[in-house]
Amino acid sequence: MKVNAKSDHKLLPKTIKVVAKGDAKGKKVNKAWLHDHINDPYVKQARKEGYRARAAFKLKEMDETLGLIKPGDCVVDLGSTPGAWSQYVRRKLSPTGAAVGALNGRIIGLDLLPMEPIEGVVFIQGDFREPEVLQKLEHALSTDKGLAKVDLVISDMAPNLSGIESADAARIAHLVELAVEFAQTHMKPEGSLVVKLFHGSGYDDLVKLFKASFKVVKRMKPKASRPTSSETFLVGKGLKSLTSL
Repeated sequence: MKVNAKSDHKLLPKTIKVVAKGDAKGKKVNKAWLHDHINDPYVKQARKEGYRARAAFKLKEMDETLGLIKPGDCVVDLGSTPGAWSQYVRRKLSPTGAAVGALNGRIIGLDLLPMEPIEGVVFIQGDFREPEVLQKLEHALSTDKGLAKVDLVISDMAPNLSGIESADAARIAHLVELAVEFAQTHMKPEGSLVVKLFHGSGYDDLVKLFKASFKVVKRMKPKASRPTSSETFLVGKGLKSLTSL
C-alpha cells in the first residue's frame, strides 16, 4: 500500500531509507537514487499529465495490452493511495478522458493510508485484511438491485518488507490470496484481476494459484516498472468455476 504525500512529493517513493549521519556510503546511494528518480522519464511524464505517481503508466500499459477497462465498468482499486491507478481508471471511464466531470462507471478505492479525493472515486480507508473493512467495501458496492458485481479488481497492495525473505514472501502471498478470494466472491465471471508481486520465494506458488483460479493468466513487467526491481504483475482474466478448483 502506498504512502500518501502532497505536492511533487507524491512522485517520491513509498519508503525512503533513513540514513544515519556519518553513513557516507548510504548517503551516496540515496543521492544517486534521487538523481535517477528526478530524471526518470515516467516521473516527468506523470507530472506533465497530472498523475500522482509514475505507477499510472504501469496500469496504462497493461490496460492497453489486454483491454482491461471498458465504459460502464465497476472497478475496485486495492491499495489505492496515493491514487495514480484510480486517476487512470477515472480518465478511462470518462466519456472525454477527463479527470473531472461525467463518469461512465464506478470506482472504489481502498487503502490503509488516507488518499486525497479524486472526483468520482469512492474511497474507504482501512485494512483490507479486516472483516469490518471488507463489509464497508461491500456496502459501497450495494445498489437498489443488490450487490453489484465487479468488472475489474486492481491491486497494488504491498506489505511493509522486513528483509527476511520467508516472512516477506508469506506477507506478499497473503495479500495476493486475499485479492483472489475477493475476486472470486465479488467479480463477474468474465472479470479480470491485476495484482502486484515480487520474484522470489513463493512466486511460483502464486502463479499456480492464478492458473487454478483464472482461465487466462498473463505475467507482465511494464516498461514503467524499474528494471532493477523484482516487482512484476499477474493478470487473471475469466474466473474458473469454484467447483472445478
